[in-house]
Amino acid sequence: MLTFVARRLLATIPVLAIVAIFVFLMLRLTPGDPAAVIAGDYANSQQIAEIRAKLGLDEPLVTQFFIWAGRGLQGDFGESFFFKRTVAELILQRVEPTLALAVCTIILAVLIAVPLGVIAAHRHGGWIDRIVMGFSVLGFSVPVFVVGYLLIYVFAIQLSWVPVQGYRSPADGLGDFFQRIILPSCTLAVIYIALIARITRASVIEVLGEDYIRTARAKGLTERTVLMRHALRNAAVPIVTVIGIGIALLIGGVVVTESVYNIPGLGRLTVDAVLARDYPVIQAVILMFSFVYVLINLAIDLAYSFFDPRIRY
Repeated sequence: MLTFVARRLLATIPVLAIVAIFVFLMLRLTPGDPAAVIAGDYANSQQIAEIRAKLGLDEPLVTQFFIWAGRGLQGDFGESFFFKRTVAELILQRVEPTLALAVCTIILAVLIAVPLGVIAAHRHGGWIDRIVMGFSVLGFSVPVFVVGYLLIYVFAIQLSWVPVQGYRSPADGLGDFFQRIILPSCTLAVIYIALIARITRASVIEVLGEDYIRTARAKGLTERTVLMRHALRNAAVPIVTVIGIGIALLIGGVVVTESVYNIPGLGRLTVDAVLARDYPVIQAVILMFSFVYVLINLAIDLAYSFFDPRIRY
């Protein structure tokens, strides 16, 4: 197992290297000049040239890449062009809201979606199954920002149950934290509840047709025991896969949701950096997201071996 983990971690190195090269070239070759953005609308060409020289943007692309990559290996991703602070400091400041939103979303989605999928599979063809499938289609069809604005209108504006926007750290009080994180989490969770419930239903339905399920029922086990101990455990591999994919897809959803709810997380930071063509911030955030995605895939592989020991060999 340790050898397997070590090999997978070593495999992340070329993946991150390719991502770094791709992101670096993509940002540098797209139209626009960050020096002109920093200088302002009334700057002349000489002032823009001085800013380019100060930022090292007048160097050849190869030189710029190796300077950036060498510093990145030491944990130094430079200073933000726009925010005038180190990139590491900006990321550390913004990572808590994004992490809190992602964790709350995936916990909420799993706790709701897996039982829904199991019940829909057990009542296959019934009205519960039809409701779950209808919700799955609706969850995939409605964009995140539409769900967000709808929840804000109903629960924040009309009912005044929660604040409209903003974020509070758990350190400032769990009450304020949950009041402000519940709507963004529900907004994001709608899509993942639909996705996970649909896959759970399909996987459990397939397993319920196996011989060992009939044997378990013939032995007199309760239907709950059959569903939870035998059916769900043996259907866990595709469910774990889709949960892992959902966690990775949170990256895109977080960007939109944080903008809708004015949450100062990595999503908002990425949007602001893209608009300002802030190369150091964009590169560091994308690399971090890529590394997290690789770790999620590793965690999924390890979960496979837990639910199905045959995968270890």
